[in-house]
Amino acid sequence: MSENQSYKSGFVSLIGRPNVGKSTLMNRLIGQKIAITSNKPQTTRNRIQTVLTLEEGQIVFLDTPGIHKAKNKLGDYMVNVAEHTIREADVVLWLVEPTDYIGAGERHIIEQLKKVKTPVILVINKTDTVQKEMILKFIDTYRRELDFQEIVPVSALKGDNTDELVKCIFKYLPYGQAFYDEDTITDQPMRQIVAELVREKALRLLEDEIPHGIAVSIESMKESGKICHIEATIVCEKESHKGIIIGKGGAMLKKIGQSARREIESFLEQQVNLRLWVKVKKDWRGSDFLMKNFGYNPGDANGKE
Repeated sequence: MSENQSYKSGFVSLIGRPNVGKSTLMNRLIGQKIAITSNKPQTTRNRIQTVLTLEEGQIVFLDTPGIHKAKNKLGDYMVNVAEHTIREADVVLWLVEPTDYIGAGERHIIEQLKKVKTPVILVINKTDTVQKEMILKFIDTYRRELDFQEIVPVSALKGDNTDELVKCIFKYLPYGQAFYDEDTITDQPMRQIVAELVREKALRLLEDEIPHGIAVSIESMKESGKICHIEATIVCEKESHKGIIIGKGGAMLKKIGQSARREIESFLEQQVNLRLWVKVKKDWRGSDFLMKNFGYNPGDANGKE
């Protein structure tokens, strides 16, 4: 890669409480939709790695699950992934809501950050939802809690101040060659991204009817001519959930399929034939075996293969 002495490259971890906008910010910075976004917390289950390559250097973003109090094996896995990622990054971006109230969840993250020597940039997100004059008050509240390298207010949704954030990140990255080719956007396998897009549409359309107990398994993905044929199974924990996902006369499943197909076609840039099934696997989130089956390997959380 580049032999330029001014070229910088490094790993940047995005952390924060669930639903603070980490995936939205990463998608904004990359300019493509890689991490799924939803108004439900804890949407990101695996650490998603995406790459931003600019003239001055390369940033590899590690988008982690939200740090929260774990309730089951899947929850433990998500928290371990997030906390491990803080330790291995060159820079940590901590995203918070625009507020002057620091709750128990934020205090837990502050305690984690006090243990590491990694430079921390505080990102106050969703500034489009508050009055501008209030932002200084929020900055002041957080500044007293931890010695941040930088505090940057942004709106990931609108793209406000995100260019400034990228400049701040580069300040703290080490000099060095790029890790990936310049046309690389993510290290996620194609199947995993497709599965996540289906899961996102299911979460959005089902709203509060189904909790987080759904996973998506891609059974097959084959190209025939100009069409990509995808067969996927939505896995839920209860029979009652299965009925809700399918809907009256299959209406909900059809809606999820149509919505996901459009998104997948846009991502793959080709025509897609998507077929969906629904299966019940009781308590899959409490089973190591089933979690591995759906792509969540508990060993990964501790940096193991």
